[in-house]
Amino acid sequence: MRTAVAFISSQLSLSARSVEHTIQLFDEGATVPFIARYRKEMTGSLDEVQIQAIKDQYEKFKEVEKRRESILQSIQEQGKLTAELRKQLEASQTLTQLEDLYLPYKPKRKTKASIAIEKGLEPLARLIFEQRERDITGKAQAFINESVPTLEEAYQGASDIMAEWISENADARNAVRKVFERQAIVYAKLKKNKAEEGAKYRDYFDFSEELRKIPSHRLLAIRRGEEEGILSVSISPDEERSLEQLDRLFVRGSSPAKPFVEDAITDSYKRLIKPSIENEFARLSKEKADAEAITIFVGNLRQLLLSSPLGQKRVLGIDPGYRTGCKTIVLDAQGNLLSDTVLYPFDKKQEAEAKVRQLIASYQIEAVAVGNGTAGRETEDFLKGLSLTIPIFMVSEQGASIYSASEVARDEFPDKDITVRGAVSIGRRLMDPLAELVKIDPKSIGVGQYQHDVDQGALKKSLDTVVESCVNAVGVNLNTASKHLLSYVSGLGPTLAQNIVTYRREHGAFKSRKELLKVPRLGGKAFEQCAGFLRIAEAANPLDNSAVHPESYDIVERMAKDLGVSVKDLMTQTEQRKKIQLQKYVTDKAGLPTLQDIVSELEKPGRDPRQPLTAFEFDASVRKPEDLREGMILPGIVTNITAFGAFVDIGVKQDGLVHVSQLSNRFVRDPNEVVKLQQQVQVKVVEVDLTRKRIALTMKF
Repeated sequence: MRTAVAFISSQLSLSARSVEHTIQLFDEGATVPFIARYRKEMTGSLDEVQIQAIKDQYEKFKEVEKRRESILQSIQEQGKLTAELRKQLEASQTLTQLEDLYLPYKPKRKTKASIAIEKGLEPLARLIFEQRERDITGKAQAFINESVPTLEEAYQGASDIMAEWISENADARNAVRKVFERQAIVYAKLKKNKAEEGAKYRDYFDFSEELRKIPSHRLLAIRRGEEEGILSVSISPDEERSLEQLDRLFVRGSSPAKPFVEDAITDSYKRLIKPSIENEFARLSKEKADAEAITIFVGNLRQLLLSSPLGQKRVLGIDPGYRTGCKTIVLDAQGNLLSDTVLYPFDKKQEAEAKVRQLIASYQIEAVAVGNGTAGRETEDFLKGLSLTIPIFMVSEQGASIYSASEVARDEFPDKDITVRGAVSIGRRLMDPLAELVKIDPKSIGVGQYQHDVDQGALKKSLDTVVESCVNAVGVNLNTASKHLLSYVSGLGPTLAQNIVTYRREHGAFKSRKELLKVPRLGGKAFEQCAGFLRIAEAANPLDNSAVHPESYDIVERMAKDLGVSVKDLMTQTEQRKKIQLQKYVTDKAGLPTLQDIVSELEKPGRDPRQPLTAFEFDASVRKPEDLREGMILPGIVTNITAFGAFVDIGVKQDGLVHVSQLSNRFVRDPNEVVKLQQQVQVKVVEVDLTRKRIALTMKF
């Protein structure tokens, strides 16, 4: 563990103490949200990002250690593990370093070199490679036999052996790697007879760019073209530079052996080293591009999950449609489905109007949610024409159809068809985007960049992490949360989430957090991890509806007792809280960071960190791309952010792109510096390409 602590603290420039305690907490089963929120004294108040970084590095460290042990055992079993080799292996810090050292000892299939060795040519190869012998031809004559009938074959066999030695030399591989790092070029070419089929990749039909400079979105696009069989892609540095570096390592003076060694170097580079290092850099560059794309996706998803909620209001949810009508549902303030019907505002307008008014009056509706898909703007117009006194919100339908056909939706509404489920999703998304969006595969929400091209395992891990972070940052109502939402609460997961829902159904609403310990299989450790993130609105103990952890209730009770008031008084009376002397309550486990968090939470118990929802209206004069004219200034909503710009919905069923160069009059490196998801912005139309279905916008005016 000491080695892990030293390595990680060095990699992340964090104190060894903070790293050691964080690793200890992970080993004890703690989660990132729990550590960040409730163990600040142990970590030195590290934030979630730093704690997650420690977790990632710790997992990589353990992976390297596992591989190191495997390699040591393999070489030991071969009887080739020298003290010097052990020292080199134990000093290696990366998988690449380990694999380079292991390469000469790695079991391999038959190669040109192994065939030459079987023919007895290894001594000749060593003699040439040492470059001290003056009479190469004379020495080579001794190796002529039935299996090696000519000098040419003797030389070739020796060259094959030397080529393999060179390719398995760690210094040689590192030398070529350095050339790749500095000079490698990515080349893309159109494959024969693929021009028409691959028209969308025409920017890459004859393309080259420095590997170290190519943006992630461009590399992913090229790799997608390669996957689809449209493009052939390669990565190459300057060959002469690579050979020059290898010559410096292996050529000694001007002996008669020099031409043989140089030939072996050239063969080794072209046949063995370059293909291997090219594959390595193809993988590494893809991993880097994946990581950048995933970072963008994660940032967008976080913003979307934490977008403004309407809150617990009675909602009329409408999934618009022309021919099939508008699927319309009623939700109570907790999101329960009370009624569903179909309206036909475009065919039976008076009947639809009467039904809307009747639903609003009967259920005391407080807001209307309208899906922004087909017929969305027209349905909004219909509702506005009724002069209703309640707000109308356009809600993104992205992913609603995925939810409506999912197992989650079937579990929630087994007796309802997918159209009703879709309308429910739209209504609930207005009330609480986080609670609803966690039910949908994030890749279907439409806020990523090449999300289907990146490593799916890495993507899922990152998305699960950000969902968990958002859920725990907001907190969850224990008595209304769905199984799916509960599964992301720190320390729970699908099984315990289901057990909580089952217990709630059988015993009624939870009266206190402590009652969680009665849930089957929810033991002390799970309770420790989850309790602080779960809220009980009507609990007898007001702390059960706050982010104060049950382990700290006694501290709050002592504070209240010392002031001669109740805990409830302490939470509602500012003057009483001002009298609290924090230093008086400092212990080994609860230092000032925890006490400050407690007092902050007492001021605003259960505070939702999300911003309040504000209404938005598109320009009524534009409904479709054909309505757009260059120079128009329009209101819009940011729907997606990528490395190259932001997509904005301006109400024409097709998002426009504000390129990163058009986001501001100043230089912008990252679009997130200027815009956020769901932000309301003003944009100017620059160009409308109806054929290619592209709308170019600018925010520079």
